[in-house]
Amino acid sequence: MLSKDSVEYSPGFRKHHPPAHHVYDTDDPVTCEDFIQELPEPGMALHAIKPEGADLAPAKFDRMVRIAAARLAAVRICTTLKLKPDEARFRFGFAD
Repeated sequence: MLSKDSVEYSPGFRKHHPPAHHVYDTDDPVTCEDFIQELPEPGMALHAIKPEGADLAPAKFDRMVRIAAARLAAVRICTTLKLKPDEARFRFGFAD
């Protein structure tokens, strides 16, 4: 049985070795979005998002990455400026 969502990623790049690809599987779409949001933090590379084993369409892939980036930016803004999520949403347009 295939899991509902899988994310193909690799740890930080090495200079002389190709990166090893890893796969994160989950049945929860929210958990998948959270995982995608956490990938840039340690410098991980995102290669593919596969719902039910098929590659995600490029427009949907870009949308998921854009949402994850906005959520990550909102968290960073709130932490850096010591703002509540509502105030960050009002001032900067980020939805947390």
